[in-house]
Amino acid sequence: MKAYMVFDIGGTYIKYAVMNEHGMKLESGKVPTPQEGLELFLQKISEIVTEYQQSYDFQGIALSSPGAVDVKSGYIGGASAIPYIHGVPMTDLIRERTGLDVSIENDANCAALAEGWLGAAKETDYYICIVIGTGIGGSIVMNHTILRGASLHGGEFGYMIMGDPLNNPLQSTWSQVASTNALVQEVERRNSLEKGSLDGEKVFRMAAEGDAIANECITIFYKKLATGIYNIKYALDPEKILIGGGISKRPEVIEGINQELKKLKDDISTLAISVEACQFDNDANLIGALFYFLNRK
Repeated sequence: MKAYMVFDIGGTYIKYAVMNEHGMKLESGKVPTPQEGLELFLQKISEIVTEYQQSYDFQGIALSSPGAVDVKSGYIGGASAIPYIHGVPMTDLIRERTGLDVSIENDANCAALAEGWLGAAKETDYYICIVIGTGIGGSIVMNHTILRGASLHGGEFGYMIMGDPLNNPLQSTWSQVASTNALVQEVERRNSLEKGSLDGEKVFRMAAEGDAIANECITIFYKKLATGIYNIKYALDPEKILIGGGISKRPEVIEGINQELKKLKDDISTLAISVEACQFDNDANLIGALFYFLNRK
């Protein structure tokens, strides 16, 4: 049976799936990401491919990877939790081991492509994904093509200056003031709790139980997210803006952001601006990596 071998490289696990051309998983699994170095990583990839080659006729290998991925050369720039994947011709190395055609794309871009192919942005020509987590990242997609930028940093919305660059320039980016991590740290600080004692889920539970500080911080969190989204809408004017990351699965988050966006519209905007949640979660990077492989030019 003809199929594709797809990998999602993460700092803790390598997730993999055998998929058909329609984005359907035929087999799947995950293994711990080798910490010892590149050779063991390549060996693990090769072993997984060889195991499934007994049952499938692979047409190629699609990779989703962290870092600033150069899709043409196969090199991964930037930094990630897996230092050894950077600065080497990753696609060439895997091609030499397996004899198969190999593609590679950034993981956030893969998630965005998945939404455009089969998810919340299906049949949408121009959309943006904003991923909220430890920081804020994302992708800009036009006609199912990633807008990468001259330095492969297109969609790195978290670096936008959103605070006070004059008085506090090192603590003013969107990631620093409006990520899930920023929300958690603010609730910890205002409750005089030890750093690391809370996470996003606990903060929202506190709010649901009536904690005034948690509720106030969440409201400010929505306002800061809405401000950045407002700016992105006016800068790029996409048809849709999708929110991803674990926090996007909470309906009250999407509702809260949209309420703040409506206030901005009523006060100063001429555009109706709203956000939707991404459809895919754990499988997004796999689906998007396959889409990129199938639609390379």
